Amino acid sequence: MFFYLAFVASGSLGGLIAITQLIGALANPARAADVPEILKGLSIDVSAVSLFAFLYSRENKAKNAQLARLSREESLSNLKLRVDEKKIISVNNLRGIARLVICSGPASYIMESFKRSEPFTESLLERGVLVVSFTTDGNIPSFEFEESEEMKEFTRKRKRLWQLTPVYVSEWSKWLDEQKRTAGISPESPVYLSLRLDGRVRGSGVGYPPWNAFVAQLPPVKGIWSGLLDGMDGRVL
Repeated sequence: MFFYLAFVASGSLGGLIAITQLIGALANPARAADVPEILKGLSIDVSAVSLFAFLYSRENKAKNAQLARLSREESLSNLKLRVDEKKIISVNNLRGIARLVICSGPASYIMESFKRSEPFTESLLERGVLVVSFTTDGNIPSFEFEESEEMKEFTRKRKRLWQLTPVYVSEWSKWLDEQKRTAGISPESPVYLSLRLDGRVRGSGVGYPPWNAFVAQLPPVKGIWSGLLDGMDGRVL
């Protein structure tokens, strides 16, 4: 960006010199032959100034967008989650440990997301996925778990996958509304956001989370490949 400004300044100075030369040539018939060459140089200076001003503007907008994104992600990291009746943590506490998937919508949307995740429960847990369910209509979703002895282990995993709930709902609502406004999404639309292991947003969308895509795209967090693939969560949005 410094060099862009330097080139703009250089082009502007060259343009001012060319303009003074052009005025002198137009006022002096003896220098009329120099006018085409002066105009050529002036057009080059104007083109250079326009190009580097555009590049600077684009870089500046990208920088501001990145700073805004980092600010939103920092705000997200400070939001609170309830693990159980006795334990409350910040989203930041799960960095490097879990890939959060935030589901936000009415209770019916949360329930349907819960049902759709069932076939992928074990695979999602192997990839460190934990779900945060945030209801927007004031109703509390009633998760149904199979309590039979043969399903005991699977039920434990289902409860673990869906154990996190937001604390201080107004702060969560404010953050999610800002995300929707930035993305141009209606405040009433049900959405999901998936986070990387480092806590940054890797994906989002309107509708139900693509559980099958998460399983296909994310590497397991345990095993020989976990450390090598920790950074393969996808690009940051």
